[in-house]
Amino acid sequence: MNCIVAADANWNIGMNGKLLVSIPQDMQYFKQMTMGKVVIMGRKTLESFPKKKPLNGRINIVISGNPDYTVEGATVVHSIEEAVEIASKYDPDDVFCIGGGSIYRDMLPYIDKAYVTRIDFAYDADTCFPNLDEDPEWELVRRSEEGTYFDLVYTFDMYRRKRPEEV
Repeated sequence: MNCIVAADANWNIGMNGKLLVSIPQDMQYFKQMTMGKVVIMGRKTLESFPKKKPLNGRINIVISGNPDYTVEGATVVHSIEEAVEIASKYDPDDVFCIGGGSIYRDMLPYIDKAYVTRIDFAYDADTCFPNLDEDPEWELVRRSEEGTYFDLVYTFDMYRRKRPEEV
């Protein structure tokens, strides 16, 4: 299973339920990576989308603690384990956790690859992603050339969970 996230220099990802910055190239990358795939998200992430609707062209799995929560066009589950069970029916390379903060943290043990847009700027934030650079179980295996959006510099990085014998 994969995750995809945009994180600043301090691994921050959001503030007040919103992304820290919207970089068009990052949005294109997200769409390219997830189109036709399975996306797993929390309710708050879903509700941050335009019209609070699931993402078109993808199988949407939404995790909510509310047993009465329903969303047209998405499968609603009530635990990480339930989301993982449904996702296990698909090729793991076709499943992406897309947030938010607590969902990323809770799903991380099930994730083998992390696609991280690293933004070389530190924002004020209230939500962060685990720092994979400091986690001995993870290694940076690919970094794109630097891109720029106005004065922001960013890269598209891929991290891989090390096999047990590599840790």
